[in-house]
Amino acid sequence: MSGWSEKDIPDQSGRVAVVTGANSGIGYVAARELARKGARVVLACRSEARGAAARGRMVVEVRGAEVDLALLDLGDLGSVRQFAATFPEGRLDLLVNNAGVMALPYGTTADGFETQFGVNHLGHFALTGLLLPTLLATPGARVVTVSSTMHSMSNIDINDLNSERSYRRWTAYARSKTANLLFTHELARRLAAHGSDVVAAAAHPGYAATNLQTAGPRMADRKLSEWFMRIGNRFFAQSADAGALPTLYAATAPDVRPDSFTGPSLAGWRGSPASSWRAPWTLNDQAAGRLWDASEQLTGVTYDALKA
Repeated sequence: MSGWSEKDIPDQSGRVAVVTGANSGIGYVAARELARKGARVVLACRSEARGAAARGRMVVEVRGAEVDLALLDLGDLGSVRQFAATFPEGRLDLLVNNAGVMALPYGTTADGFETQFGVNHLGHFALTGLLLPTLLATPGARVVTVSSTMHSMSNIDINDLNSERSYRRWTAYARSKTANLLFTHELARRLAAHGSDVVAAAAHPGYAATNLQTAGPRMADRKLSEWFMRIGNRFFAQSADAGALPTLYAATAPDVRPDSFTGPSLAGWRGSPASSWRAPWTLNDQAAGRLWDASEQLTGVTYDALKA
């Protein structure tokens, strides 16, 4: 992995990729670089205006890029189902579960789930399950889910997944990122038991400057916190381009193993992609299984193709 960069991405010609939250930040960079290497990329975005602007930018930056826009609101299971039902491609080589929200004031999704858990985990759980038949039918497909080092702040509470007993915005964020890793762990286990060659892996960007850091403080009208986040992004964070490298590595490098977790090499903060530390609770088979069962119940999306 040493010194790995976007120049090392293998040729992606003939491959189809879906990147959620591809209108900005790490998702935009990941989608752009996949397109640069020849993939047909679907930008799965909540806002049609921001998605269209991103697509317009991308086709200028990458001559000949094959880029489509499709609307997807991960906070609305109806939207997730609509996206999957109208997905036009006969193959899906790469699903990048990138979109996310961070440290928002308490709120709920269209289906009544706590927003961070609902968007960061349940939306992607449902999306992956609904696209699973296409993934299984595509040789060498991958599912890459973007987590965070912040997962180490808290394990999930299986008895209070929607933070109904108490809500702390950073704890809820950490739990949603733990859920991302438990999902990857259980998905990898089930794919292996099914005999599938689909690889489920996870990645994180370290500290990368995106609009993720400022959205929460702005929504809560916490001007000092928003200013602090902007200062951090400017002077301490690495760029979104650098932050996207672990995701791109997990998505394209030939030696990526199921249930791996890739992040920046320098203390998980910045640098080229490397194997990343993860909290022991994210490798707990029992917890992963319980979260999976709860997620199927909450979303109504069952992974029938992986059942015995």
